[in-house]
Amino acid sequence: MEDRPDADPAAALENDLDKRRLAQETRNERQVWYFLAYFLFGIHFLAFVMIYAVHHAK
Repeated sequence: MEDRPDADPAAALENDLDKRRLAQETRNERQVWYFLAYFLFGIHFLAFVMIYAVHHAK
């Protein structure tokens, strides 16, 4: 009877918490990648604007 996963409520709760933690880590990692992408895009956009300004200065 110990082979059933629902036989031990503590194990079921721990399994549920592990799944939630993994899902939260996945969301956090995705947010970090989005932040990095926006940051790098912004830096390059700013650099191109500055290059354009320097080349077209009188």
